[in-house]
Amino acid sequence: MLERFRNIFNIPELRNRILFTFGVLIVYRIGGAIPTPGVNSAALAQAFSARARDLFAVYDLFAGGAFKQATIFALGIMPYISASIIFQLLGSVWAPIQQLQKEGQEGQKKINQYTRYLTVALAAVQSLGVSQFLIQNGAALDPGIGFRLMVMLTMTTGTVFVMWLGEQISERGIGNGISLIIFIGIVARFPHAVIGQLRVMLDPDSGGVIATMALFALMFVITAAVVLITQGTRRIPVRYASQRVVGGRVYGGQSTHLPLKVNAAGVIPIIFAQSIVLVPTTVLQFAGTATPESETLQMVFGWFQPTSLIYWTFYSLLIIFFSYFYTAIIFNPVDVADNLKRNNGFIPGVRPGKKTAEYIDRVLNRITLPGSIYLALIAALPFLIISIFQSFRVSVVPDFHDFFGGTGLLIVVGVALDTLDKVESHLLVRHYDGFMKGSRLRSRRR
Repeated sequence: MLERFRNIFNIPELRNRILFTFGVLIVYRIGGAIPTPGVNSAALAQAFSARARDLFAVYDLFAGGAFKQATIFALGIMPYISASIIFQLLGSVWAPIQQLQKEGQEGQKKINQYTRYLTVALAAVQSLGVSQFLIQNGAALDPGIGFRLMVMLTMTTGTVFVMWLGEQISERGIGNGISLIIFIGIVARFPHAVIGQLRVMLDPDSGGVIATMALFALMFVITAAVVLITQGTRRIPVRYASQRVVGGRVYGGQSTHLPLKVNAAGVIPIIFAQSIVLVPTTVLQFAGTATPESETLQMVFGWFQPTSLIYWTFYSLLIIFFSYFYTAIIFNPVDVADNLKRNNGFIPGVRPGKKTAEYIDRVLNRITLPGSIYLALIAALPFLIISIFQSFRVSVVPDFHDFFGGTGLLIVVGVALDTLDKVESHLLVRHYDGFMKGSRLRSRRR
């Protein structure tokens, strides 16, 4: 393993890309600690400490803790992600966007440009909402129109700068820049969470050393299981009956496979489901307890607290629904079948064209169901683990349970595997052994 790490620095281009990526991520973390002018940090911390887990907590997870501190990067990269998802959804229902997608690289440049414009608009609207939230909670030193404009200008500029940093990583660094920015924001909280859990371990009333060690071991097992499922694919055999020209070379009679991921939608279904299921809790936070109407809201929205069976049932059904919905958007069996037919490829035992599309769609629906159930289990793991360990009087630090499952763990595992795969590709191109030496090289020899 040490030899493979040394091989990374033996390749100047790969070394420069990795160092550049680290440098950009350091800049991002520094910006995430610079407070927005005019914000009372003590009042803001007190306001967040009194809030239950709601949409703001999820938003803060993606911002790497910058949202709770109202820094210049408080909005993080979320406006850009929201804009990208909006255009991705529009691409499946709106003809002008579909036409741009068919224009290749030039069309994609225009879509990226429109995505940036929408990012600025979303960041401006969200920062206005943040300024109102700060004023309502007494975190504004000088509330007024000037404070609102300052927050809007600062946070919108910060979002645009973070978006630019992510694009620089994708172009000049290693891995997907946007994903790595979210990744580093989540991982940066891990040392603090571990230290906090270790302090709890030393407390004689927390359950003892053995119970805490079991907690760490369980986290390791869960992470390994997430890696296994994330890498899981269903391979559909594909054959090419006649010769075809690829890159100036003639190929014919080859056998390959079409990989369909068990979890093709990634973490998006959990994000969508959280955005809906946490709306009642967020509304309850704003409703307060001063009026009879708020008491009624508390009774109704109490059904959607994480301790309620209704909450987890609704949450799980939403994850399963969005898994099918998003998979249908990002993967079109008809296009895949047409590409195979155009390149003289076919699935053994299945007629080309419509029958191939139906077969791929049937297989995709079958593997999406266990994949969506897996996502629902991963999303529920933090609550289940905390409940089990608390029944044995073992305390769990609030920040620590985010690494047992849910959005955070899926993002960390997915981005880490994707970045590792890109590093390995650079090594293999230059005839070095990769990190996954056994499986990758054996498959290439075959």
